[in-house]
Amino acid sequence: MLAALAATLSPGIATAASDPPTGAALAAYVRARAADADGASDVAARGYAAALAADPRNEVIAIRAFREAMAIGDLALADRALSVLEASDVAPADTALFRFAQAVAAKDMAAATRAADAVAAGPLDFAAPVLRAWLAYTTREGDPAAILLASEIGAITRRYAAENRALIQIAQKRPREAVDTLQALLGNDQASLDLRINAAQLFASTGQPRLARALLEGGDPVLRAQAAALDRSARPGLAFGTSRLFTRLAADIGSEDTAPLTILLARSALLVNPADDRARLLLADALSHEGGAARAIALLDAIRPDSPFAGVARSARVEVLARQGDDAGALAAAQRLAEAEGAGVPALQSYGDRLVDDGRFADAAAAYAAAMAQAGDGDWVLNLQRGGALEQAGRWDEALPFLERAVELAPQEPVALNYLGYAQVERGLNLTEARGLLERARAMRPDDPAITDSLGWAYVQSGELAKGLPLLEQAAQAEPASVAINEHLGDAYWQAGRRFEARYAWRAAAIYAEDVDQRRIAAKLEGGPTAAPRTTAR
Repeated sequence: MLAALAATLSPGIATAASDPPTGAALAAYVRARAADADGASDVAARGYAAALAADPRNEVIAIRAFREAMAIGDLALADRALSVLEASDVAPADTALFRFAQAVAAKDMAAATRAADAVAAGPLDFAAPVLRAWLAYTTREGDPAAILLASEIGAITRRYAAENRALIQIAQKRPREAVDTLQALLGNDQASLDLRINAAQLFASTGQPRLARALLEGGDPVLRAQAAALDRSARPGLAFGTSRLFTRLAADIGSEDTAPLTILLARSALLVNPADDRARLLLADALSHEGGAARAIALLDAIRPDSPFAGVARSARVEVLARQGDDAGALAAAQRLAEAEGAGVPALQSYGDRLVDDGRFADAAAAYAAAMAQAGDGDWVLNLQRGGALEQAGRWDEALPFLERAVELAPQEPVALNYLGYAQVERGLNLTEARGLLERARAMRPDDPAITDSLGWAYVQSGELAKGLPLLEQAAQAEPASVAINEHLGDAYWQAGRRFEARYAWRAAAIYAEDVDQRRIAAKLEGGPTAAPRTTAR
């Protein structure tokens, strides 16, 4: 729900009254746009700054300058560009959050109050009661509980208000009430993990170390690291409340489509609390999605080795490297983590993932086996990953028990059902049972092209061509670049005597096929279907 709301903010280009830039401003603007397209954020920001200096009232330049400045952390340029937008009344709604953070950092309570009012007047109004409650706590003007209680009427606001009611109760040294509030909120999701850490920090800083440690119990490595760092707990107040709210919002809305808003929230959180490594992680992730891999890695490397989030940062570094296409760098980084003393399940699992991407399936299976030696056999994902790696390594007899165990543990997971069903269909094994698995998977995920293809191919392999062919056509229409789907479709057309359409489908498959798949499809184009094995992994 929150991500959908964030998408309506259109945090990219404001509706501007200015004409497009001209003259010197246009030249600088064009160079900045080119650098922006190449992911050179520093160069782009300098270009937008120059363009804005040449045409200081141009909103078209100002909005791009603002977003690029937030990406690179040039808050002076961001402030200057935002002032242009505010003067023309075209500032995007989310910029009120940045103004609030600036006011908090400057300890300007009057400016913070005005910024909170601006937040309340826009689509992010659900954040305003939390900001106002922390303002009331800090200034001792008003009742934070009453402010939050009045806001708990909407689906979006209720959770944020309740979480911050608990945090303010801790800050006010009302531990019994805070514990009661927390008990109704805490679960096993990421939001609950963040809340545990935030509440524990406040309990520690208000003289309740026993309650702090109770919140940090469990096997999660971040909680364990946080328990060891309670002596560095943050001081309760407006800066604490603001940074934690902004990181919470950034985590909730984080996606490629909302990266500019995530960047603004994380930068604003760091403005009021430069030690907020959770915000630093979220900022690095958003920047990497926007093409800023180098800046993202620099942010991750800035997280100190003794930070509770240091382990998460090392894992995130692997993901950033992979996202920017540095597969070798990602594999090497994942290997270092997996081979480090005390490497846990996430590090071993991540290394297995990278090995799969590198085509080293037997080594990947060994990495997943090491992860399962720690985690046990009760994780369906690890069973599926280990079984899948063994299957792709050509060790079917070893793979089957793990694939079956994955389905046993997660009978409602379409991915597990599809993998086991499709792998058996490809080998002509247990076709009735395999079809049943695939029918269940498609009932749960009818719009998934891979599952639709698997079921269609199962029907074809079972001799029900008329039943399978329409599903294969549907899958190919939804996923026209899939090698496996187009090859299946070509094979089905050939069985139906539709030779011209079969070759058309195989040619579509050949466009993206590689290595053994490419050679097999070439042979089909030359003389029809062969019995050569097809890659099973979907």
